[in-house]
Amino acid sequence: MPDQTEQQRRQTRQAAIVIAVAFLGWMGVSFLGGQLGLPVRYAFLADFAALAALAWALIVLFRVWRQRQQGE
Repeated sequence: MPDQTEQQRRQTRQAAIVIAVAFLGWMGVSFLGGQLGLPVRYAFLADFAALAALAWALIVLFRVWRQRQQGE
């Protein structure tokens, strides 16, 4: 089982990185959009991209959690 445990750790780490990058990117685009006066559609695009990244991370974390529950 060490292979599976290492894979779960890798997936969890990857999901955490995606969450951090999504939030930082979302905040950055929101800030720059306001400073540069970009159209609102770019803010919506950034919002939807962040939501998609967070949904993906949630699905990955849920799958890792389910695998750990089944492994016990």
